[in-house]
Amino acid sequence: MKPVLLFVLAIFMSLQAFGQNAEEGIRSADPVKTAQVYPNPAVDYLSIKFESPISKSVKFSFHSIIGTPLELEQEAVDNFEVKIKVKDLAAGYYIVVVHDAQSNTRGVYKFLKK
Repeated sequence: MKPVLLFVLAIFMSLQAFGQNAEEGIRSADPVKTAQVYPNPAVDYLSIKFESPISKSVKFSFHSIIGTPLELEQEAVDNFEVKIKVKDLAAGYYIVVVHDAQSNTRGVYKFLKK
């Protein structure tokens, strides 16, 4: 009976540790890869909102769907959000790449300009 109890206790402890690691992974999710890009489709402006205050430390690059680099105006609304002017773009799909040099991560997002 005692070995069975130890076995059950070991399984319980490992499951509990797995749950804590999973929670830490969710809490420490990369803010660049979990950014919200809206509205999509966009007409005048595209907003990118981050979960943590990193909007001033990230770099953006913009591309047409075939990879042509674009220069677009961007404005930091606050530490969590950036607005990008897409009003002058032709209708179609575009790509925005968000790069955080501090964590050396990047997120790639596709959006539609109406």
